[in-house]
Amino acid sequence: MTRHDYYSRMATLDIRVLGQVSLSVDGAPNEVSGVKPRSVLALLVMNRGRAVTVDSLSEQVWDGNPPASARASLQVFVSGLRKALRGPGAGSGLDALLVTSGSTYRLDLEPEQSDVGRFDSARRRGAELAAAGRYDQASLMFASALAEFRGDAVADLRGLQFADNFAIGMAEERAAVQSAMYDAEIAAGRAGSVIGDLRRLVSEHPLQEPLWGQLITALYVTGRQADALEAARELRRTLADELGADPTPALVELEGKVLRQEPMAFAQARPQQASGRAFEKTETDAAAESVGPRGVLTAPDGTEHEVHGEVRLGRLPDNDVSIDDTKVSREHAVITGSVSGFSVRDLQSSNGTFVGERRVSGLLPLSDGDALTLGRTTFHFRVVEE
Repeated sequence: MTRHDYYSRMATLDIRVLGQVSLSVDGAPNEVSGVKPRSVLALLVMNRGRAVTVDSLSEQVWDGNPPASARASLQVFVSGLRKALRGPGAGSGLDALLVTSGSTYRLDLEPEQSDVGRFDSARRRGAELAAAGRYDQASLMFASALAEFRGDAVADLRGLQFADNFAIGMAEERAAVQSAMYDAEIAAGRAGSVIGDLRRLVSEHPLQEPLWGQLITALYVTGRQADALEAARELRRTLADELGADPTPALVELEGKVLRQEPMAFAQARPQQASGRAFEKTETDAAAESVGPRGVLTAPDGTEHEVHGEVRLGRLPDNDVSIDDTKVSREHAVITGSVSGFSVRDLQSSNGTFVGERRVSGLLPLSDGDALTLGRTTFHFRVVEE
């Protein structure tokens, strides 16, 4: 075991960006003073595990107007970050996580070493559990993800373009996880507990059709068919008045099910294990692969990608669907299957995500037969009938 391995196992690192930017080692806060040093730390955390060039850091830290001294200043800031990572006793060994290679910097963090990493891990695990029909556990995991927020992301860096963009993106991620938690609660048989929140949210975001879908579903499964139909009519009026548009086919189909009094087929939630391993992936998850809504995304070359649970699309190879298209952003969009159907969300991409001719803003329901365009690449989506 190397000295670095030894200290890395002994020292606990916690970097937070879902609120004000902070860094602590073994529970002891190590102040990173100044907007620009905190900006460097935040950017490295946002790109954790990926190399960031000096030019990119300079452009973002100085908000598009870096001085001639930017490179030298960055070296000073990075040196200060290394000192902070060493901890109060200067012996944590965690400074080895900050790697310099040529004209790039990289911060190699494990998910548990930052709040955004923990949020992302809990969100992904919640999606896996929901797709496996473990709705009670999924709801708890989504709640765990939401608990990582202490306010608006990078709240002390607002006004810088990169920080504002990140804050907007994380606000949308937070809202999506909250929505997924409501889905899990509805499917777990606790729809009545989320109706109040959903009514408030559709009032605040009247054009977000997936929220209306959840509200209609929650009202219907609690025996309030008349209220569910009134919510569907209110959605129609709102879309007609604001956009001159009709609800998406997915919402029309949901309204039809309510009118015909068809049952909503949710998979039964599996009992929580008593072994203390409730949130670890187990063999039973593999046995539940058929649980939950399923779809297929067909690429222009005919390649088919299964859509089950949560599927992320983008140019980076670590996306669930990697797209070789320079007009596609690194992390471009995400498709999610839920109790009220499928929806797609744009991840603050450069060129937008389109369903047919309609640009995705927030969440947009995805229906059978829809064309989904990212950059110059168009997929076709279909729902797989069980």
